[in-house]
Amino acid sequence: MPERRAHATLALVSLVACTLGLFLLTLVCGQSCAPIPEVLQVLSGRDVPGTSFLVQDLRLPRALLSLVTGCCFGLGGVSFQIMLRNPLASPDIIGISGGAGAAAVFAIVVLGLDGAAVSLVAVLSGLGVAALIWGLSSGRSAAGARLILVGIGISAMLGSATSYMMLDAQAWDRAEAMRWLTGSVNGARLAQVWPVAVALAVFGGLLASTARDLEILRLGDDTARGLGVHPDFTRLRVTLAAVGLVAFATGAAGPISFVAFLAGPIAARLTGGRAKLPAAAAMGAILVLGGDYAGQVLLPARLPVGVVTGALGAPFLLYLIVRANRAGGTL
Repeated sequence: MPERRAHATLALVSLVACTLGLFLLTLVCGQSCAPIPEVLQVLSGRDVPGTSFLVQDLRLPRALLSLVTGCCFGLGGVSFQIMLRNPLASPDIIGISGGAGAAAVFAIVVLGLDGAAVSLVAVLSGLGVAALIWGLSSGRSAAGARLILVGIGISAMLGSATSYMMLDAQAWDRAEAMRWLTGSVNGARLAQVWPVAVALAVFGGLLASTARDLEILRLGDDTARGLGVHPDFTRLRVTLAAVGLVAFATGAAGPISFVAFLAGPIAARLTGGRAKLPAAAAMGAILVLGGDYAGQVLLPARLPVGVVTGALGAPFLLYLIVRANRAGGTL
């Protein structure tokens, strides 16, 4: 037991260090590289000709948005997976991201909105879809398969509505909607970062205060009640926090594929046990930071982060499933 705990702690420290390393890498190296001392001077508030514009105006907002959205997706995804005891219970699968995406397409294509207005519509719609899923799945089995199945059905309906709006859209609106649906931090501004950072602090704090009860829910409702935990109230708090995190992240950067889905299982593999909230948050940040850096610098063509995470996420998910089957376990 002490060895497992030490391994998990070391893995968490390594994930945090990797996150910070990737964050610094995105500030230092891109299509051109800036000296690390100059980057650190800019971060400390000094004005360095050339480097200040490169870091403060171009790279820092992008890196910060990648960091906070990655943490939000990681926390939101693993919270659902722990709460419902199912690795498929991700916002990508059960319709929350789809609801935000469909609303954003409607705002762009039909209402002609852009910028912060689209993000606000996406956030409100993500919260609304989550409330709808919760209401339709209410009942004794809402904690498990019923909620997931209702979410998958709503996700399919929203996907059809999105496809219809895209087919009927003008070329410019279609291109803008596709860019948003893909998931991208291109053209990030500090104004986009602050709402997500505040959401991360507020809803992340709510999750942290519920972390003990959330872990007890892994043992089942009857055991949780025996240990003094109210399952329905705990699920309501976790759902509110997780949906808030995912909705704000999606509103700022779009529904970046597979980050919420994979952050928890990957973190669990690396920590040698069940995924914890801090490890999943760090893993989400690594996926977004690394995916964006790969799409902008390492690959022959510049690709949005959602394309990279989508292309790499599906094969990795299959790998996890095959490995789990061979071991006779679960994700």
